[in-house]
Amino acid sequence: MNIVLTTLNAKYIHTNLAIRYLKAAALPDFDPKIVEYTIKDPTFNIVTDLYQHKPDVVGFSCYIWNIEETIRVIKMLKTVSPQTKIILGGPEVSYDVHDWLRRLEGEVDYIVMGEGEFSFKELLKYFNEEISLDEVPGICYLLDGKVKIHPQPKKIDLREIASPYRFEEDRPHLGKRIQYIETSRGCPFSCQFCLSSIEVGVRYFNREKIKDDIRYLMDNGAKTIKFVDRTFNISRSYAMEMFQFLIDEHKPGVVFQFEITADIMRPEVIQFLNDNAPKGLFRFEIGVQSTNDLTNELVKRRQNFEKLKRTVTMVKEGGKIDQHLDLIAGLPEEDYESFRKTFNDVFKMRPEELQLGFLKLLRGTGLRVEASRYGYTYVDIAPYEIFSNNVLTFDEIIRIKQAEDVLEKYWNDHRMDYTIEYLVTEVFETPFDFFQNFGTYWEEKGWSRIGHQLEDLFKRLEEFLSTVSNVNMKIVRSLMQLDYLSKQQFQPRKLWWEERVNREKQKAIYNLLKDSPTIAGEDFTQFELSEKEFFKHSLLIPFAIDFNAFEEGNIVPKEGTLLTYFRQGQTPYFATI
Repeated sequence: MNIVLTTLNAKYIHTNLAIRYLKAAALPDFDPKIVEYTIKDPTFNIVTDLYQHKPDVVGFSCYIWNIEETIRVIKMLKTVSPQTKIILGGPEVSYDVHDWLRRLEGEVDYIVMGEGEFSFKELLKYFNEEISLDEVPGICYLLDGKVKIHPQPKKIDLREIASPYRFEEDRPHLGKRIQYIETSRGCPFSCQFCLSSIEVGVRYFNREKIKDDIRYLMDNGAKTIKFVDRTFNISRSYAMEMFQFLIDEHKPGVVFQFEITADIMRPEVIQFLNDNAPKGLFRFEIGVQSTNDLTNELVKRRQNFEKLKRTVTMVKEGGKIDQHLDLIAGLPEEDYESFRKTFNDVFKMRPEELQLGFLKLLRGTGLRVEASRYGYTYVDIAPYEIFSNNVLTFDEIIRIKQAEDVLEKYWNDHRMDYTIEYLVTEVFETPFDFFQNFGTYWEEKGWSRIGHQLEDLFKRLEEFLSTVSNVNMKIVRSLMQLDYLSKQQFQPRKLWWEERVNREKQKAIYNLLKDSPTIAGEDFTQFELSEKEFFKHSLLIPFAIDFNAFEEGNIVPKEGTLLTYFRQGQTPYFATI
């Protein structure tokens, strides 16, 4: 048999782990070929490529982000190759299988439900006439117009499962894509908006095999390795063992990402990481979702926010690990004001990234089953995002989306941290109010529908702030200039602001610094700049704050001139004259 396993990834840099597990499980009796595409690839091109493999069987890995694009591929592929058996698997099609089979009647032959390694191989044995169809567990299909569902197989012993990381054809790509590592399956929690809540219990893979796989990935150039465990630190001893292993064995330039449950993380574990982990080696993703106690109770989410704050704060103070925190707008009984509070509660911790997501009523989740209880209206096509519920209107969701747009551009990308910190603490009542008001202005100006250069972000923020009454624009502009210049290695050819220091004043400042270089700080004296070097690598601009006070964390208005000396490969040197 000619077997192809495929999927449409969200981006090229992603690697689909599921189809590699299926290939590893099928070997050595069967040898499926792995072919991956992206959701941006033209459907006709995907079908043409699949067709040229002359497949007897094609298995598609299906998720909310690719299901509609996958269906278009299936319909076209079945038209040009009707004899090819089409199998679907993955979280998107493992639930509501009656709907999928009816919708795709005549186009999809079988759906593999849930964990697929054993069921897929047994289905291949059936195709190969080794066993009867009745002996294949965990599948569903239409038989004489009726839905036929086979019982699930027993859970796989993950300690014995074959490695999905050692395929020779993957080696050239390991350094170009995110590599996903799975060390456990299942989740100990029961959050009703999450598919992980459906599987009871947590099962672990063989630790030594996992370590060998990680060594293999690093030895072959992998740079970003992401652990997909739903709660990596549910077992403290296991997490500590893996952290120690990664610290001991890591190679330069490798980054490991984890999904962490922050409120169960012990201070001694964090202290161990702060003391021993190289800066930048680890990255934590932490799902906060909401700080509303009633909301968390309704979705069966156990969370101690005070302990979560302790963890996030302690990690941040350690300065070793970047943290990505998630929120979900639209959870039960979280109205607009409650979400505003949730946002401000979490932003107060100043995570390196704050992801503002919107509730999706996924097939199979408890919250989808109880949608009517909370008055949800939602799109019944993937990704099933909500329109509204009984406490949150569509208008309010649109407004929150506007805040999310500028949050991504102005906070998560860290283009102007000094400026944003000043605005959210000194100008606007709360951080959320800044992002919300600016996001609404952004949308009203139509900027969400056009592209932007880096300079545009500064000019658009300045334009928005000109409409705000209680803002000192001289201070804000100075902070924006500092943000802009601090990201440059060379003197910019074009500045987005108009104020300049004329040539005569520049020359006078240079002569002053030549006679008394300590005016610009003790470090400046070491540069020993000639006049030519000074004018080639330095920039002088009018400045409205005391830079020395700023370095100590204080914003003190003071008219002067900012000297920026650009050093290739290093952050610029700043001083006020």
